[in-house]
Amino acid sequence: MRLLAAAAALLLLATALAAAAGGAAELPEFREAPAFRNGAGCAGAPTIHIAMTLDGTYLRGSLAGVLSVLRHAACPESIAFHFVASSASPPRRLARLRAALAAAFPTLPAAIHRFDARLVRGRISSSVRRALDQPLNYARIYLADILPRSVPRVLYLDSDLLVVDDVALLWATDLGTRAALAAPEYCNANFTSYFTDAFWHHPNYPAVFANRSRAPCYFNTGVMVIDLDRWRAGDYTAKLEYWMDVQKQEARIYELGSLPPFLLVFAGDVKAVQHRWNQHGLGGDNVAGQCRELHPGPVSLLHWSGKGKPWLRLDAGRPCPLDALWAPYDLLRRRGARDDLLAAVA
Repeated sequence: MRLLAAAAALLLLATALAAAAGGAAELPEFREAPAFRNGAGCAGAPTIHIAMTLDGTYLRGSLAGVLSVLRHAACPESIAFHFVASSASPPRRLARLRAALAAAFPTLPAAIHRFDARLVRGRISSSVRRALDQPLNYARIYLADILPRSVPRVLYLDSDLLVVDDVALLWATDLGTRAALAAPEYCNANFTSYFTDAFWHHPNYPAVFANRSRAPCYFNTGVMVIDLDRWRAGDYTAKLEYWMDVQKQEARIYELGSLPPFLLVFAGDVKAVQHRWNQHGLGGDNVAGQCRELHPGPVSLLHWSGKGKPWLRLDAGRPCPLDALWAPYDLLRRRGARDDLLAAVA
């Protein structure tokens, strides 16, 4: 009996160790990106602060996004990246993320900040897609607390996009005297569809839009220019948390992750940016992730929002036509693969 008990204990220990090893699985290897240098006219150029999330699931997309920013920037050495990683990531996992980032961009000015996932675990309600329910998806709400006070403004970018223009043009967006946030708006979208009947039929909830500068419009939170000083002064983190608490504790007023709280707090007061800076929806909807075409007009940023991600569709051998635009920025190292695609963006 003692031998059986000892064997069972060893089996349990082995299972636990295997599970721990799986949780800290090796990340794929990435190639080193070309080095991009400032041009002759970059003396005195302002530092552009860009924030992105960093995790194993979207690491490949994040690195491609960084490469695209640097490739098309006139002053790439004047860009500082702030990567936000979940506090729930084990130290070994975070070390591997840091190593992957350093392997791809050895000289990149970058900092990794920890986001306390406990801030939102009790506030997240299930949505139409599991990826939207991850705590790190809500980290953008807390950028004013995560980033140092020495950073007065930040450009937040999702990890499933490519910038194909000089990001300094977007960074230079004039927020005017009041706005805390700038983003492309889409006023032709059916704004009412982002909230449930429980919201619109409530005697008080819809009044949140009553005193906005103009009629509220949909905007995508994957590309935002944020004045962090104004954000703090307006206590916007607490306002976003309020609506998350309403959703969790009072009534189900929306279905779509972290987007609706942003609409509730900012829609109608957003500083509008040209649509070219967020050609979103290239990942299809949140259920099927079907192929989509570009919206009419010029393009400065391609955004695969939706279920379909270009790296997954390419790996599966079922890419959409526009995924071919993402492929040259993919830094994943494959055995025996040549660097022809990478050379195309150098």
